[in-house]
Amino acid sequence: MANSIADRVSFFLSGYPPFNMLGKKSLLEIASQVDIIYLEKGDTVFKKDDAYHKHFYIVRDGAVNLYHITETNKNIVGINDTGDIFGLRALITKENYKLSSVANEESILYAIPIEVFETVTQKQVKIHKYLVTSFASNTYDPYTAEENDEIFVDYLPNSSQDIANFQTADYTKTPITCTTDSHLKEAATLMCTHSISCIIVVDEHKHPVGIITNSDIKKKIATGLFPITTPVTNVMSSPVFTDNRNTTVANAQLQMIQHNISHLCITKDGTPNSKLVGILTHHDILVTLGNSPSVLLKEVKRAKRNKNLRSARLKSNTLLKSYLEQNIPLSHIIKVISKINDAVVVRAIELSIKKMETPPPVAFSWIAIGSQGRKEQLLFTDQDNALIFDDVPKEDYKKTQEYFLQLAKLVTKSLNIIGFEYCKADMMASNIEWCKSISEWKTQFNNWIISADEKGILLSSIFFDYSLSFGNKPLVDDLTDSIYKTLEHSSLFFNLLAKDALKSPPPLGFFKQFLVEQNGEHKDLFNIKRKGLMPLIDAARLLVLSKQIKNINSTYDRYDKLAQIDPNNKELYHSCAYAFKALLKFKTKQGLLHNNDGKFIELSSLTKEEQLKLKRCFKPIKEIQESLKLRFNLSNAL
Repeated sequence: MANSIADRVSFFLSGYPPFNMLGKKSLLEIASQVDIIYLEKGDTVFKKDDAYHKHFYIVRDGAVNLYHITETNKNIVGINDTGDIFGLRALITKENYKLSSVANEESILYAIPIEVFETVTQKQVKIHKYLVTSFASNTYDPYTAEENDEIFVDYLPNSSQDIANFQTADYTKTPITCTTDSHLKEAATLMCTHSISCIIVVDEHKHPVGIITNSDIKKKIATGLFPITTPVTNVMSSPVFTDNRNTTVANAQLQMIQHNISHLCITKDGTPNSKLVGILTHHDILVTLGNSPSVLLKEVKRAKRNKNLRSARLKSNTLLKSYLEQNIPLSHIIKVISKINDAVVVRAIELSIKKMETPPPVAFSWIAIGSQGRKEQLLFTDQDNALIFDDVPKEDYKKTQEYFLQLAKLVTKSLNIIGFEYCKADMMASNIEWCKSISEWKTQFNNWIISADEKGILLSSIFFDYSLSFGNKPLVDDLTDSIYKTLEHSSLFFNLLAKDALKSPPPLGFFKQFLVEQNGEHKDLFNIKRKGLMPLIDAARLLVLSKQIKNINSTYDRYDKLAQIDPNNKELYHSCAYAFKALLKFKTKQGLLHNNDGKFIELSSLTKEEQLKLKRCFKPIKEIQESLKLRFNLSNAL
């Protein structure tokens, strides 16, 4: 009969390095002798200068912080969460611990007996090499370590949430009220008319004396407890809880939690005995904190002006900072922020259409291109977009195009107000070059593919990363089908794309020093976008096009898909995906820290460990470029 605990431990270990390098029998031998340790938050696994244990550890659930503690400081140097190994000093050097490890939350560890592990892994050079590397670099994955990568945390102030908590709460300054003489039907009618969830009952001095919410109506009227004609005083909750105009988000939250309420009346002096001046809801708190994607999306959809959209988009930066501080996987962050970006664009287009004198004359599609098209735009950057409209009779073409150009100018202006800069190269739908009928777009892409030249290749690298933002999906599908049909007979185009993808070699010099900008305003800075991200982006685009993979736009998704269909190079593609996410995370944090696009990095500000980890991300660039060189027969290109 199988040892179910050992089997479960073995199954878990098999998902993480270095245990995934072991055979089933060896893994089970280790798993059968693992100790399971439960930790409360704050429990210590080992302390600095403790004698080394007979185990090293892997986190099963929860998280364990590693601290470097001196007489005057306690600095966190790493957070190990599910699947991370730590305590390797006992295994590698048999020395007393240099760091202290403390549970960051309720956690479960598997303590791996070193003696058993060493016996089982004897002569397994690959595993020993991995452990030594991990020990030396304090990371389990040399390419990304996304799940435990805290190397950049020092760049960010841990204050974004604090700032939001202690800012003045934004409340509704025109609350809807009824008097104590009102009947419920009258109050409910007002609530429906104004699409609100509550109404405040005030006395003759405009002092709040009660509140009626949707919940009250459900519980007291719908159940038959009171008739709809009952006076509001029979249904209202009373007394109300009040605060003053300057209450903070944190204080308002505290009151709501303390009194189990979701509405707070704002009065002139903060007491129930003064004039009602506003109403603050739990929804307002969430919007202010910006810590809920769903709330932000609702805010975007309800926005009636560009300034409302700008406010919502700015809050998504707070969300972005919060996610990065919590070390949430970047793939999830990208999806959330992209969803918000898409919603902002959609709402900007909807509002712009309302400003037009007539509805669109024919179906159209607004497409995002470049980083927006790849859904990799985490920070505010410039706009990249285009517009496709349905074919019209030749005599109507000019008039139709003029309509959509006018619409596009309204949209791009709105996006600029919201925070997306105009594209310096004018690659926007408001440019007549990028606002065309579906037939003209097909011709345009065909020309880029069949008659490829330097300019065409450059534009291809931007326009081939497109995705539908708004409008008619069949138009985009039609364009995609046309492009891929043309690509079936375009070996020269792929050859040129491959050469273009090799234009930025791995950014390390002969002695493995970073290749920085040599002149200009960014002299001596490192361009992480051009030298780190773009080579990976270009290679992924080329490979999915050459393999006729449709409708997968993000770079890491492209590599994941390539790993599925080309298992012989699975490890390389996964490494590229990991490296891409690590570099994008690095760039985003730099951008948030310096309030810019994060493209240029001052390397002297990085620790040696950070520089080492950054360099490790470049290894997949070299390998994928070598692969392209062989695949597209470019032996002299590198």
